[in-house]
Amino acid sequence: MTTTDITTMLRRNIKSQLRYPVTIFAIIGIPVLFLLLFVYVFGGALAEAVDVSGSQDYVDYVLPGLIIMTAAAGLLGTSTSTSVDMTEGIITRFRTMAIFRPSILIARVLSSVLQTLASMLFVFVVALLMGLSPNATAVEWLAIVGVLALISFSLSWLGLAFGLAAKTIDAASNAPFPLILMPLVGSGIVPTDSMPTVVRWFAEYQPFTPMIETLRGLLNGSEIGDSALLTFAWCLGITVLGFIWSVRAFNRDRS
Repeated sequence: MTTTDITTMLRRNIKSQLRYPVTIFAIIGIPVLFLLLFVYVFGGALAEAVDVSGSQDYVDYVLPGLIIMTAAAGLLGTSTSTSVDMTEGIITRFRTMAIFRPSILIARVLSSVLQTLASMLFVFVVALLMGLSPNATAVEWLAIVGVLALISFSLSWLGLAFGLAAKTIDAASNAPFPLILMPLVGSGIVPTDSMPTVVRWFAEYQPFTPMIETLRGLLNGSEIGDSALLTFAWCLGITVLGFIWSVRAFNRDRS
């Protein structure tokens, strides 16, 4: 019964997501737009800041940051689609049915993870067409998939909480935007040591920087240091926060 309910809800969410291609376009379009902008417009100048030969090599540096931006953009779809279900009353209807109630939340998170991973794959393909040249081994590629799935999973719980807690669809769609832009104020575009002191402090200690450095290290063979451990810690913290917030918002009486 539990597995059947989760599968049914997951299938329903995927069909619902496909009915809103504008949302999918926004999730993919924002990182791709920034990828084209930073590589083809600013890449020549920014390449000097990261000590590479030009925009052709700069795509290898900038892609990890924009992949993490894609994960953050997934918040937008999760939050908005959840808010639509809340405001239209379908989740209230599900609560009255004889189903495994946590399946509503679990299926939403799983469908969001699948959508975000598919969006990341699309951004990867665009980057390859632009000259991306990763040198990861087979084991490192498996680690990349695992890290991206973990990041998507944690952010999906946060997006779910945004959608459940928002009183309107507009609020749900606007709330994730600061998080979408945060990878830019990290090591995604240029090294943090080139920033003013206050900005550098924020950039080095915000959650997306270790995620970017872990992905960059796996893709390009650069040093990871303690970034992988910090990435796991941040993902664990975000997951716990999103889970507790989601459950409380889901169980709250809105009447």
